[in-house]
Amino acid sequence: MPMTANYHTHTKRCGHASGEDREYVEAAIRAGIKVLGFADHVPLPPGQGTGPRIRMEPEQIGDYFDSLLALREEYADRIELHIGFEAEYFSRSFYELQTMLADWPCEYLLLGQHFLRDETADFYIGRPFDDPELLERYTDTVVAAIETGAFLYVAHPDIARFTGDEAVYLAQARRICRAAKEAGIPLEVNLLGMRELRWYPRGLFFEAAAEEGNKLILGLDAHSPKHFTDREAAEAMRDGLDFAESFGLELVRELRQ
Repeated sequence: MPMTANYHTHTKRCGHASGEDREYVEAAIRAGIKVLGFADHVPLPPGQGTGPRIRMEPEQIGDYFDSLLALREEYADRIELHIGFEAEYFSRSFYELQTMLADWPCEYLLLGQHFLRDETADFYIGRPFDDPELLERYTDTVVAAIETGAFLYVAHPDIARFTGDEAVYLAQARRICRAAKEAGIPLEVNLLGMRELRWYPRGLFFEAAAEEGNKLILGLDAHSPKHFTDREAAEAMRDGLDFAESFGLELVRELRQ
């Protein structure tokens, strides 16, 4: 069965994606997507700094919603459009983030944990590392985020590029999988990682998911309209389905926010 929903779509506002909002919508329609969710990188709350240019600025939120709400109305007879954000969980500023978003019609958050304390001073978890304590810190952060109940699902839950003992990695992966199962939220098989031959999706992580009985969801993590329509997109969707099914886990096709 082809992929018909994607909740992980970025826009050029984050500074490392390309294409206009309308181009994403039209590309998704051509790809057979029936439900499209935008989840660009959320701004840091006011007073939290800016960090590297990997997310939109607070003053861009209005344009983000104005544009996507207009497109939702315009394309309502062709595609179901949802608007959310991909967010880090920084415990010291999470309340401020929620307060900032309360003023906007944000439908959902995806948990995309790339850093631990804040992105200006902390380690990027996608860099190779073999320190078990750092892996445990990452796991603690993801589990705490899941336990807030604020997130629709965990994006690239296997992004931690741990190169140490596989038994250590599996133990921490199981903690994430167990927390997600208890919360009733899926784990993402990230198709951008698959398309670009990154270190994720990592089979070892999903072995832990199979042990725990998690639900999975495919996420294109689209940073360009072509991530819906080119040959590599079609291959990633097909390979992602095969990858997910190889673990014998339920694959969630659509979600209700």
